Amino acid sequence: MLKRFRNISFLLLFITGCLDYTQVTTIKTDNSGTMFIHYWMKWDSPKDSLIVEELGIFVQDSVYKEFSSEYSSIKNVEVYRDYNDSTIHAKVDLEFASLDSLNTTKAFRGSELSIKEGEKNTKIFSQFIQPIATGFGIESKDFSLTYIYYLPGEILSHNATEVSRNKLTWKYTLDEIGTGKFITASYRPFKLKETPTFIYYCALFVLIIVIIFVFSKRFK
Repeated sequence: MLKRFRNISFLLLFITGCLDYTQVTTIKTDNSGTMFIHYWMKWDSPKDSLIVEELGIFVQDSVYKEFSSEYSSIKNVEVYRDYNDSTIHAKVDLEFASLDSLNTTKAFRGSELSIKEGEKNTKIFSQFIQPIATGFGIESKDFSLTYIYYLPGEILSHNATEVSRNKLTWKYTLDEIGTGKFITASYRPFKLKETPTFIYYCALFVLIIVIIFVFSKRFK
């Protein structure tokens, strides 16, 4: 029996139908965040259906286990079939305490997710997309991988295929991944919102009123 979900790339092996994988990640200034994953495939033959059942990549309990860890919290796992276009889908919503903690899950083993400190108060994000060997005459153009990251700061440099402010998108086919590819970006984190000055003035004013009231009561 095939080993299920050896890593997130493994779900692409042996499937003859097309498969799309999308990962949307929002990172907060403390490196915690949320992630939404949606992958789906269209099966072209009975063989595809058998392999899907064997791998368990569209079995809710299996999906839940692969993305579970003590450092993340899974909010929702949804698996369903759309008979109108002969597709099967899996969706995962999760929260994580820190991005690198996702490396402890089976699904992201080997992905080397990290956020490191850079020079002059900057941070460097990276994730390794592992090489995928298809074989068996599978057309690599039938596989689409999309990674979207919302980084909490001003983007300074990146190797994304698309960028809009602090939203970065990487889109690849299997041919473009080749022997593996790092997606990376450096950014200067947004400053935490400071307490408005008028708050301090209001607090000082209230304090003065209280002191005056206390002393006035004492001298009566």
